Amino acid sequence: MFENYDELNEMQIDMLREIGNIGAGNAATALATILDEKVDMSVPSVRITGFDEAVENLGGAETMTVAVLVNFSGDAHGMIMFLLNVEDAKSIMDILVGEDESDEELSEMKISGIKEIGNILASSYVNAISALTGLTIEVSVPYVAIDMVGALMSVPIIEFGAIGDKLMFIEENFLGETNDLKSNMIMFAEINTLKTIMQKLGLEI
Repeated sequence: MFENYDELNEMQIDMLREIGNIGAGNAATALATILDEKVDMSVPSVRITGFDEAVENLGGAETMTVAVLVNFSGDAHGMIMFLLNVEDAKSIMDILVGEDESDEELSEMKISGIKEIGNILASSYVNAISALTGLTIEVSVPYVAIDMVGALMSVPIIEFGAIGDKLMFIEENFLGETNDLKSNMIMFAEINTLKTIMQKLGLEI
């Protein structure tokens, strides 16, 4: 029986990686629909890592980043946060809304578009969990923020730090016909949710 992420065994971590892989595949399909072009995906890197290591992987505490945060609830509880480099976020929005990519700031229209993409991609992961387990899971209205990585990462630390300092970190490269997009995703499920998912998948906890 585990009580925090630090106590997960290799088989349990492999199961989380598999969910991450399936979610990433769903996300690539969703992104292809949004962009109306073929999108290939490199093999995603899925690992259980500490908060500090996640911050370093995202470029360091002071790197300006766009984050889309979605909470999920129902039969499973937790949060998903998508993080995009500001320049990548601008590039992808230039394709969608046709604005000049020389814009210094992300316009309200672009921020709204990023929020919608984050919502669709987060739903891809939630749908992967639902399909594998049969659990009914709902996602919240997405919240978008542009800030330094250190400030953005304080949100999951405050909300979930009491049950361990580990989270699931997924690094993906989506390769489109006209644009490539590097995305990082952080997923943190409550411990009871992890136990429920693993029981549904036939793993001993």
